[in-house]
Amino acid sequence: MKRAVVVGLSLVVLVAVAYLSGSKWLIRHETLALFDQTRDRPIDVDIAVRRDKAMQARAGLIKLPVAILNHGNTVKFTEYSFLANVFAARGYMVVSIQHDLVSDPPLVTKVGEPYVGRLPIYERGVKNILFAINKLKAMYPNADYDHLTMVGHSNGGDIAVYFAKMHPDEVRKVVTLDNLRVPFMTDGKFKILSFRSHDPVFKADPGVIPADEVCDHAGITVINTGAQHNEMSDRGPDSVKQKIEGMLDKYLDDDSVLAPVDTKKPKIIAPGPVAQVAPPLALIPAAVPLH
Repeated sequence: MKRAVVVGLSLVVLVAVAYLSGSKWLIRHETLALFDQTRDRPIDVDIAVRRDKAMQARAGLIKLPVAILNHGNTVKFTEYSFLANVFAARGYMVVSIQHDLVSDPPLVTKVGEPYVGRLPIYERGVKNILFAINKLKAMYPNADYDHLTMVGHSNGGDIAVYFAKMHPDEVRKVVTLDNLRVPFMTDGKFKILSFRSHDPVFKADPGVIPADEVCDHAGITVINTGAQHNEMSDRGPDSVKQKIEGMLDKYLDDDSVLAPVDTKKPKIIAPGPVAQVAPPLALIPAAVPLH
């Protein structure tokens, strides 16, 4: 009996190790150091893709959908692996772009100006995205750059929404994590999913999140996570990341009841606990607040 228990526990450990190893090796991450000579600006990019899907794409058997992932202020482009892994597991090629440089001036708030003075930051982000896409088209030709999924946290979420405003014909979905400045589009041209925080410091500007009835009509799904604004990256606790991973995975599943299949979707108030999709990287200590 004792031996049977030991064998059983050993099998459980082996299964767990196999799962973790499989999750680690299934998705490949590659960092590219690009350089925009016209702006004298380095642009680092991380590519996350499932190895089997990458092989199929190289063989010309499939075209990879593309998700552009935009980081928050003071957070690195590589600190959203929990999001990148969800999209990559779904067969996406995930393109995470480093928008900010050490030499860039800090974000400022200028009341009365468009997006409280952040417009130049969003315009720079759009240029970074277009430059990266243009470079990747030659390197990864078997990917769909005409129907992008724009993803972003905080300031990166605002960049994602602003890009969608400027290039609506090239966007299929928008996913934001607590963007605060740029209002969502309500014309229903593409699907929008937004995870919101419950944070006493970071509040969305008036008009960023439309009224419930407008969201219902425009196909905007809003999920109140109850998390803090600064917890929506790899630095956050597992409980927050698992909740976001699970709801995002359901949203991306076209057969799911949460996947918006038309322009009328309910607003989700309390999603509850969900299963983790892929093991997150080791937690990184919290840094300065995001904007």
